Amino acid sequence: MAIVQAGETTGGVRRLRVANPATKEHIGDISVNTLEIVRETVARSRTAQEAWGAKTVDERAIVIDRALKLLIARQEDFISVIMRETGRSHFETIMMEIMPACDALSYFSKQARRTLRDRKVGLHLLRNKRLTITYQPLGVVGVITPWNGPFILSINPAIQALLAGNGVVIKPSEVTPFSGKLVAELFRDAGLPSGLLAVLEGDGETGVALIESGVDKISFTGSVKTGRKVGEACGRNLVPCTLELGGKDAMIVCDDADVVRAANGAVFGALMNAGQFCCSIERIYVAENIADEFIRRVVAKVKTLKQATSGEFDLGPMIWPPQLDVIERHIEDAKKHGATVLVGGKRNEQVGGLYYEPTVITNVTHDMAIMREETFGPVVAIVRVQSDDEAIRCANDSTYGLTATVWSRSDERAEAIAKRLVVGSISVNDVALTYGALEAPFGGRRSSGVGQIHGENSLRNFCYPTPILFDRFRTKEEVVWYPYTNDKAKLLQRIIRWIWGTPLGKLMS
Repeated sequence: MAIVQAGETTGGVRRLRVANPATKEHIGDISVNTLEIVRETVARSRTAQEAWGAKTVDERAIVIDRALKLLIARQEDFISVIMRETGRSHFETIMMEIMPACDALSYFSKQARRTLRDRKVGLHLLRNKRLTITYQPLGVVGVITPWNGPFILSINPAIQALLAGNGVVIKPSEVTPFSGKLVAELFRDAGLPSGLLAVLEGDGETGVALIESGVDKISFTGSVKTGRKVGEACGRNLVPCTLELGGKDAMIVCDDADVVRAANGAVFGALMNAGQFCCSIERIYVAENIADEFIRRVVAKVKTLKQATSGEFDLGPMIWPPQLDVIERHIEDAKKHGATVLVGGKRNEQVGGLYYEPTVITNVTHDMAIMREETFGPVVAIVRVQSDDEAIRCANDSTYGLTATVWSRSDERAEAIAKRLVVGSISVNDVALTYGALEAPFGGRRSSGVGQIHGENSLRNFCYPTPILFDRFRTKEEVVWYPYTNDKAKLLQRIIRWIWGTPLGKLMS
């Protein structure tokens, strides 16, 4: 059974039926919003944005602070909706969705008060001028989000865009639409002006309509294939975009690593959210002399993990059914070419939903699909290496470049390795951290994306930094204004020789 099925079309509007991936039970229907409806929604957001953008940052932050209090108070209601759509455990839903949402609401609210205020900048040459940079809202930001983190990946960019003074229109995945709608519900009840933020149900048709609707920026999280199409459309429309795409993240385990911690970290980093996480570990390169112990511990840990539809369990189902086909294709191709499955390697039919057993595979090579394509499932492939150089070379042998992890008892050694990896961010002796470290810029290289979120420019990325230059002395005219004369030309040449041709001039400029 598909998790999303076509329903009845009423009045020219397509309907979709959505099911729970764990139980396959029907949980609700949605409408596919058309270009006309999307444009009307964006227009309402743009109208509301004029007053919102005119508010002070402190006034905007008050609403964000209220949203935080409401989320804390209503977290169980939100958890219930997200669990129903994703099949995740109660614990994992709190960890992946609610905690980071609370952190983002709190952190960016405080950061906005500091980073979005007008900034005075000294000029190195035009000393008779003064410069102020003000951060103006872009207008309306379109946010297109995936099914693997349906609440946090919707609310996080929305928080930043709202604090920066923008309107927001969110198009959540049709696989998890109700988790996306929680964002609109939360901000509505927190007192956000009507029309400023909207959530539009729909599938790819609605996503395309949002890009073509005249928004002032697109924030997209999803697959590389779709991300390329989004980037092309944004380029054609001259709309700035941030694209956070897929990964094939590598883990390097040095011969001096804490094997126990590294093995535990590998299992968590590879299997969290059943591997449906852009930063999940999919490739492990472990030093030969500790490989046996490392693999033994990883396999033993994986064998203890539980899959279920309710109660206490560790791994949920595949949220999107086609992902099961990708996993099976990768495993079968690997086995055909000589790989060994140590644990798992098949669907878990005993649970009843879209479950794949947590899987560890070895004897893999880089000509296998499982080492080159994003698997996005509860599978980790382990490779033995003879040196740090070999591990680095293998880790960089990928079209992706999102995150990586390095494991060593020596911070100096780990840092030296990290600086040679062609990825967006690196964790040392830990996993799945970089997206949650809001002070750190997060983004991908190569096919893993364009642009960054978080970091010191996070909120400013949803603004247009506008320089305003003032004349200090208010003279009647400037030297370079008309008329042009030979005397003025000689004066400019003397200035050139003094500023850039003398030690004192260089120092002062």
